[in-house]
Amino acid sequence: MRQTGKRRGGRALVVTLAVLVWLLLTAAVIMLIDARHVRFYVYGDENLTVEYGTDFTDPGVYAVTEGSLFGEGKEQLPVQTWGAVDTRRLGSYVLRYTARYAFADYSVERYVTVVDTTPPVIELKKTEGYTPTWMTGYAEEGYTAFDAVDGNLTDKVESLRLGDRIRYSVTDSEGNSTSVERVLVSQNFAPPEITVLGEQNMTMQAGLWFQDPGAAVSDSLGTDLTPYLVTEGYVIPWFAGDYQIEYSITNELGESVSAVRTVKVLPVELPAERKPEEKTIYLSFDDGPSPYTARLLDVLDRYGAKATFFVTAQDPRYYDQIGRAYRAGHAIGVHTTSHDYNKIYSSEQAFFEDFFSMEEIIQQQTGSYTRLFRFPGGSSNTVSRFNPGIMSRLCRAMNDMGYQYYDWNVYSGDAGETTKTEQIIKNIKEGCAQHKYAVVLQHDIKDYSVAAVEEVLKWGQSSGYSFKALQLDSPAAHHGLNN
Repeated sequence: MRQTGKRRGGRALVVTLAVLVWLLLTAAVIMLIDARHVRFYVYGDENLTVEYGTDFTDPGVYAVTEGSLFGEGKEQLPVQTWGAVDTRRLGSYVLRYTARYAFADYSVERYVTVVDTTPPVIELKKTEGYTPTWMTGYAEEGYTAFDAVDGNLTDKVESLRLGDRIRYSVTDSEGNSTSVERVLVSQNFAPPEITVLGEQNMTMQAGLWFQDPGAAVSDSLGTDLTPYLVTEGYVIPWFAGDYQIEYSITNELGESVSAVRTVKVLPVELPAERKPEEKTIYLSFDDGPSPYTARLLDVLDRYGAKATFFVTAQDPRYYDQIGRAYRAGHAIGVHTTSHDYNKIYSSEQAFFEDFFSMEEIIQQQTGSYTRLFRFPGGSSNTVSRFNPGIMSRLCRAMNDMGYQYYDWNVYSGDAGETTKTEQIIKNIKEGCAQHKYAVVLQHDIKDYSVAAVEEVLKWGQSSGYSFKALQLDSPAAHHGLNN
C-alpha cells in the first residue's frame, strides 16, 4: 500500500513539471513570435527649434509595449528623461527618454535647437525743446541699441542721412538686422550773414600797427556764431600794398558763408630831399642820452648850434635829456631801444617792436613822435646778414611809413678806432672839408668825443659852416645796402 502511494505522488510531480515546461516553452514560442517590445509616443516634433531666452517646456513622451500577435499594451511604462535645454545659451541639445521592459532598456531622442532670430532694438533719444541751427544742421540727440544675445550694440549702429530723415541700422552676431528712422524737424535754415565791423573797404597809411576790427555773425534764429568764424589773410601795415582779410564760417554739412575786407595801405609821402645852399654840418650823436649829454647840450647852446640825437633806452637815468634837447631845438630820432643786433634784426616784427618802444619813450619826453631814425650799425651794416634781405625790407618799410633814415658821410672814429679827442677833431675837420654838407657820426656816450665838439664848432663856424639839425628833407647820406 505504501509503495502505491509513493508511486502516485512521484507521477503527479512529473506531470506538473512537464506542464510547466510546456507552458514555458509555449510562452517562449509566443514571445518569439509576438516580438514584443517598447514603443514610444513623442508629443510634438522630434526636432524642435526654440527662441533664445524663451521658456521651454518639454512636451514629453509616453511608452507602451507592442507585439505582432497581441498588439499594443494598455499600460504605460515608466519613462525616465535624460538631458536639459538652456534657452539662455545658443546651440543644440539632446533629450533622451528611456523605458525598461523584459530586462532591456529602450530609448528615443528628441533634438532641440536654441536659436536667435530676434533682431536688436534701437531706441532714439529725444531732447525736449531741441531746435536745430544752421551751424550744426541737426545735432545728433543720441540713440541706444540692445540685443538679447549680444547686449549693448550702440557702438555698432550705422547712421545714414537721407534728406529730412536719418536711418539707423544695426546687425547682431547672428545676422539679425533692424533699422529705424528719425524724421527731422522741417525748418528752412537761412544762411547766416557775416557783418564786417568797421569799414569793409579800408584805406590807411603805412604805419607800425594795424588792428583788424573783426567781424560778427549770427544765424536766422539769433544764435551768435562769431566764435566759429575763421579769419584768413593778413595786413602788413609797414608795407604799402593791397590786402584782403576773409572771414568765413562753415557748418557741419560743409556749407560755407564768407565776407571779405579789403585794406589798401598807402605809402606816406616823404618830402623831396633839399640840399642846403650854404655849407652845412649836421652833427649827429648816437646811443645817448648819457652822463655826458648835458655837457654836450651846454656847448651847443653856447655856440647857437643845432644837432641831432638818435637816442636809445640804455640808461633811463638820463631820459630827461631827450626832452631838454628837443626843447632846445635839436632834432630827436629813434636809434634803438635795446641795441641788440641779434634781437632787432631777427625779424621785421622784432625790429618794429623795438622801434616803437623807443618811439614811446620819445613821445613821453617830448610830447610827440618823431619820423627820423638811424639803423643800429647803419643801413649798410653786415651784422644783419644772419637774416638775409632784412635791411632791404626794412628800408622799404620805413620809407613806406614816412620815416627817413640817416646814415653819415663823415665818421669821427669814436666807436673804437680812437679814444683821443685830438684825433676825433682831426677826423671831423678832414671829413667835413670834403663835403658841402656833412652828416657827422659821433656818440655822446663817449666823453672824449663830446670833448671834441667845442673845437669842431669853433673851426666850423670860422670856416663858414652852419650847424643844423636834420629834418625830413635834409640830405640823408644813405649808404649802399649790403643785405
